[in-house]
Amino acid sequence: MPFARLATATTPTCHIGLGLAAVGRPGYINLGREEDLGENRSADALRTRTHELLDAAHAQGVRYFDVARSYGRSEEFLADWLNARPDIDDVVVGSKWGYTYTAGWSAEAEQHEVKDHSLAAYERQRAETDGLLGDRLDLYQIHSVTPDSPALTDKDLHARLAEAAAEGLTIGFSTSGPAQADAVRAALAITVDGEPLFRTVQSTYNMLEKSAGPALAEAHDAGLTVIVKEGMANGRLAEPHAAEALKAVAEETGLGCDAVALAWILRQPWVGVVLSGAATVPQLVSNLHAPAVDLDVDQLTRLATLAEEPRAYWDRRGQLPWH
Repeated sequence: MPFARLATATTPTCHIGLGLAAVGRPGYINLGREEDLGENRSADALRTRTHELLDAAHAQGVRYFDVARSYGRSEEFLADWLNARPDIDDVVVGSKWGYTYTAGWSAEAEQHEVKDHSLAAYERQRAETDGLLGDRLDLYQIHSVTPDSPALTDKDLHARLAEAAAEGLTIGFSTSGPAQADAVRAALAITVDGEPLFRTVQSTYNMLEKSAGPALAEAHDAGLTVIVKEGMANGRLAEPHAAEALKAVAEETGLGCDAVALAWILRQPWVGVVLSGAATVPQLVSNLHAPAVDLDVDQLTRLATLAEEPRAYWDRRGQLPWH
């Protein structure tokens, strides 16, 4: 289990990972990307930006890096960084399959990614990932499982994933949508030859969308490492978009809304890793202040008022434009 490497880490940031969804492609739904990335979104510009973020993250104790086949060229950018730094052997690398990037390096594309959880898609994308990350890949996740995903019932796929696990690759899944809890519980029930198939789960969880929490706690109790994504709600919990209650608490702590939002997640005893989706080094540095935030009962009570009904949250997320 590669996340055992994090158990020996002593830095306060060892439970924060860096996800490259926002910098592996020119278009994404995070708020504020126009200011973050500027006009130059060439592959070379984003490769340089990604490497700067990875350098800064590793220097400050971050040890988990998260990419996906559908995050543009994120796997390639990460592979280039790893190949240029062969002395770095203490990181955990996770990627995902199940979506294909289709935007052709354009932020204005009508369709940015296509979902396919078939065995054929796994075989194709696994070969593509192996060609870039090779034996540096520690964790391979099914991307955005929902309760109706064929990945939950395809026995042939399960057998192939179990073969990969037997060869040393950790197998996980991520979830999205208002029924995340149902997807998590369905995945927990999957076994191959009597053994649980999945060792990690990655789900959206933040102050606005907390519905997956009980299921993620169950996953943790079952021995899975829980990775939290979209802790900033695609920028909705960062300045200047954050609600007044969050801004007030942030001012009281002397740190940013982003640090408070991530600190709130880190308080959950079942969280293994929470992802930063920073697009700039200053954003990353601000995110990494999260372990220093100490929230009291009154502050937690005020922040609890921010929660939204899951379907309303996901409807709003689905309306966010690709910047």
